[in-house]
Amino acid sequence: MNYRNNPAAIDTLVRPTEVHRDIFISEEIFELEMEHLFANTWVYVGHGSQIPNSGDFYTTTVGDQPVVMVRHTDKTIKVLHNRCPHKGVKVAGDACGNTGKFFRCPYHAWTFKTDGKLLSIPLKKGYDPETFNDCEASHGMAAVENVRDYRDFVFCRLSPEGQSFDEFFGESLSTLDNMIERSPEGKLEVAGGVLRYMHDCNWKMLVDNQTDTCHPMVAHESSAGTAVRVWEEAPEGTPKPMAVEQFAPFISSYEFFEGMGIRVWENGHGHTGVHNSIHAAYSEVPGYLEAMNQAYGHERAAEILANTRHNTTYFPNIMVKGPIQTLRIFKPLGANKTLVESWTFRLVGAPDKLLERTLMYNRLINAPTSVVGHDDHEVYERSQHGLHSRGREWVNVARLYDPDEANRKNEVVNGTSEWQMRNQYQAWARYMTATMKEST
Repeated sequence: MNYRNNPAAIDTLVRPTEVHRDIFISEEIFELEMEHLFANTWVYVGHGSQIPNSGDFYTTTVGDQPVVMVRHTDKTIKVLHNRCPHKGVKVAGDACGNTGKFFRCPYHAWTFKTDGKLLSIPLKKGYDPETFNDCEASHGMAAVENVRDYRDFVFCRLSPEGQSFDEFFGESLSTLDNMIERSPEGKLEVAGGVLRYMHDCNWKMLVDNQTDTCHPMVAHESSAGTAVRVWEEAPEGTPKPMAVEQFAPFISSYEFFEGMGIRVWENGHGHTGVHNSIHAAYSEVPGYLEAMNQAYGHERAAEILANTRHNTTYFPNIMVKGPIQTLRIFKPLGANKTLVESWTFRLVGAPDKLLERTLMYNRLINAPTSVVGHDDHEVYERSQHGLHSRGREWVNVARLYDPDEANRKNEVVNGTSEWQMRNQYQAWARYMTATMKEST
């Protein structure tokens, strides 16, 4: 089927309780996602602590678009398309660094201010001023107009028109608020670098998995289950290792996950862990509660720390774990290829033991050398291959479906419901076709 400039065809791929396999395996669909979905939504770029000083920059991608996040001379954060307007060369070639007061293209030495404006051209006399001013290149590096710095979390929307940041995220921003407020100083810093892990599957499989609570006790039995069995054989009185605390909840019962609850927000966002969480039973860290009580008062500190949300999915492609201070980005590289970046944060003003726990969790669960992560990778890869089977064309997301869902929003449901998955796919269809329908 031809999907390009055909919003009706896109709409047919998402039914109330099923999604068509093409959204995972079609290269044409993938190209349209890069062109429409990742332009029409607010996509995470990076964190302000990555670029604390004027001239600091960090390069990344939004969909398939190379961008550079930079701290401008006035201390504001700019997001620029990482492309020289002369010959198209990527101007910022390093992953991060400090460019000083301007960027310099490595090909012909055109220079640009940190807001993208053209600064200088060698031998500029070779260009007729009137002719050059009519050229696109005279405007410098293209700046992304719609950028929002939300408490140091930087998002952008590539499309000039569309939903506002506040409309798009709504109540879901409470997860970021809670993670920030877990710091006695109300501040986070990226710490511990980033773990990158290539997955041989479509990026939406990873997004789907974040609120799939019927798989942990099955897929992770061989990893987390083995770790727990080894611990249970330890001599009586052996202190419980931090790693076992982090592994053990992955093989909790169906009843545990049912009771956790899932909150479904508008526009594809949602989170597991409303009433309980796999992060709720960690050991206390000496000095932390005292620091929180001093900063917020006993009642407010207790309220902040009691909010132990499991996975918060921010549509389209990040997941945040507030209680353990991690953020994962699912970067689409192809219909069957996804790069996962796992970032960790320091709670400024909190004991270092908390960062140690965060870093251990990231290594155990999210790293290429992790134990748990490989369970998921294997089933993703099997799914990517299996979806090419002509035996069936549809993927089922019907668990605990209620036909009245379309008329409700921002609700808490059973922890094993697939409503949040349905929410994501419905948002997918809506943002995929938003600009298509405007032009037809």
